[in-house]
Amino acid sequence: MISKPDKNKTRQKRHLRVRSKISGTAECPRLNVYRSNKNIYAQVIDDVAGVTLASASTLDSEVSEGSKAEQASSVGALVAKRAAAKKIEKVVFDRGGYLYHGRVEALAEAARENGLKF
Repeated sequence: MISKPDKNKTRQKRHLRVRSKISGTAECPRLNVYRSNKNIYAQVIDDVAGVTLASASTLDSEVSEGSKAEQASSVGALVAKRAAAKKIEKVVFDRGGYLYHGRVEALAEAARENGLKF
């Protein structure tokens, strides 16, 4: 019997390939996205210092209810506001090996609309 490829392992391979080219600095940190079945998480990371500068997820109380895409866009808006509070306006987007579609796209577009440039 032929086994199916593990979707998460292939996503992690894609993410490693992307991460070999993308790195966050203090001037231009990395906006990382992790998507689980229920939740979505976003972090603004300075890879040089190894520090998370701002983060948001659907587990935060400020995130509105609704569909998963609506929740993702409110997470994007929240992480952009938290990054702006720390005077971060330019980031490099790390989609985490996911396709730029659906919840990942909604988060990215909301972050752009709320002041992050990437």
